[in-house]
Amino acid sequence: MRRDYDRSLTGKIGRVTGMIGPGTLGEVMLSFQGGTNAFMARPYDGTSFYPVGERVLVMYFEPPQTVFVEAMPDFLKHDE
Repeated sequence: MRRDYDRSLTGKIGRVTGMIGPGTLGEVMLSFQGGTNAFMARPYDGTSFYPVGERVLVMYFEPPQTVFVEAMPDFLKHDE
C-alpha cells in the first residue's frame, strides 16, 4: 500500500483526456477546488490501459499534479 501518497483526491471520478498506460504519462480532467483541472495520470496497477473518454477512479494523488487511477467499478457505472 502506498501510504506516502496524498489521499485528498481519492475517490474522485475523472475523464481521460490523454491515453493512460504502462510507461506513459496520460491526462485526466477532475473537478478540483471549484473548477476543472487537468492532472497527469498513471495506471494504479502499472499495467492497465485507459483510452481517451473513459471514466476512471482516482486512487492516490502525488503532488504536485499526478494521480494514479483505476477502472470505474461496476457499482459506480451508469448509462451515459
